[in-house]
Amino acid sequence: MQQTTRLSFSQKHPFLFGLMLILVAVALFWGAMATLRFFIGDNDLISTQRVGVINVQGMLLDTTPYVEFAETLRHDDNVRGVLVRVNSPGGAVAPSQELYNAIRRLAAVKPVVVSMGAAAASGGYYISAPATLIVANPATLTGSIGVKMELGNVQELMSRLGVQHISLTSGELKNAGSPFQAMTPHEREYLQSIVMDMYEQFIQAVAEGRDLPLEDVRKVADGRALTGRQAQQAGLVDVLGDRYVAMDELLTLCNATSPLPVQEGPEEERTLLQEIFMSVLPQELTSRMDGSQYRFFF
Repeated sequence: MQQTTRLSFSQKHPFLFGLMLILVAVALFWGAMATLRFFIGDNDLISTQRVGVINVQGMLLDTTPYVEFAETLRHDDNVRGVLVRVNSPGGAVAPSQELYNAIRRLAAVKPVVVSMGAAAASGGYYISAPATLIVANPATLTGSIGVKMELGNVQELMSRLGVQHISLTSGELKNAGSPFQAMTPHEREYLQSIVMDMYEQFIQAVAEGRDLPLEDVRKVADGRALTGRQAQQAGLVDVLGDRYVAMDELLTLCNATSPLPVQEGPEEERTLLQEIFMSVLPQELTSRMDGSQYRFFF
């Protein structure tokens, strides 16, 4: 009687077996790399004197990752100083204030140098003000100190379409700025007072951060954008130069005689689709994505 040969899984399914081997090999490789990075790379970085780099990019709508990374660097005694690289046209008011406060706390315990890229305007300048030193390219667009609020109104369109809007409120100002009704003088005065209060907070923050008289800040705080060179003349920027100049300035403030290892962050988590979305939409529209009725932004 002939004995039947039993085939193994690899013989029955060579393709699946080969695929499984590849997946296991990849998993082992990445596991080994992560272990090596932990015991050699990251562990070495943790115990090394170094400088931190905070990369602030795009609209300031959610500054939580920047704030958290700044706090990490602030509490790390091995971080001698921090470079804040700013490429931002501005953003929402409160998130800009949160990052301003984080950088102010950081600058209170170690040198902080801001390096301005293509733009560090409005909220981008706001977060830069408390740094130990500000470095900008001669053609960097910065300044733009001010606050604005934009509201649409579709009352006439609704009337032409024969659509009536009814709103019940608990107070006369609860519906101020509604796009479905004309703004009354009282509502305009009320909303303007909010804008001006935020504006006063802005110039106060700049005056304190730059150690400038309030009146000197007011002279250039009419919303105008400035080049880096103009900003230096106005006392808003200290040194003209690129990122490498800023790093040299930081190392000098840290009393470092040679370059130090760099710890950069925070890690960027936006997808490619989000990057395209944020770059295509205008500043005004991307500043409104919090869904609030009132849209105040720097």
